[in-house]
Amino acid sequence: MARYIESACRLCRRENLKMYLKGDRCYTDKCAIERRPYPPGQHGQGRAKFSEYGVQLREKQKVKRMYGLLERQFALTYARAAAKKGKTGENLLQGLELRLDNVVFRAGFADTRNEARQLVRHGHFNLNGRRVNIPSYSCRAGDVVEVCERGRKIVRVAEALETVDRRGVPGWLEIDKKAFKATVKTTPTREDITMPINEQLIVELYSK
Repeated sequence: MARYIESACRLCRRENLKMYLKGDRCYTDKCAIERRPYPPGQHGQGRAKFSEYGVQLREKQKVKRMYGLLERQFALTYARAAAKKGKTGENLLQGLELRLDNVVFRAGFADTRNEARQLVRHGHFNLNGRRVNIPSYSCRAGDVVEVCERGRKIVRVAEALETVDRRGVPGWLEIDKKAFKATVKTTPTREDITMPINEQLIVELYSK
């Protein structure tokens, strides 16, 4: 399976946005974007001027990297969003938020989406009582995600749950720390997604 293995901090600097890809490190003075708030590379501190296409591309790249998807995965997610009724941009963000790995991250069982994806891949979560090891699995309202018995012994999971209040739990999720359980109460709305995203730019990019 293809995956990004380079520095995650370079991605935040490239998009000029703290995307919290390194978990706890992003809340400290060691955060790369705090120390070097300019794009990486030899010409990172130069003045960058983007065309209309460049602005749209940067927005797509930002969202893609924020959720940890590669190009083909993101394109397939967009295609499914475009096929649904309603606003394509909002459908896209809902689809990204309801991915199982994102639900695990949002519920506080992992510090980052990459960590959540690895935990799901290793079979540490049950969905409605059945083990699911597909990070892209799309959850629905009423679904219950819980850590399996052997997963509850993982130190990283316990540590992540202790700091979940600092990151905050979205209103469409309900968590039970003692039971290592999270319930998808409802489909997330556009207002539930607080990161600075302009989904219309992505729709315009794919509409060309």
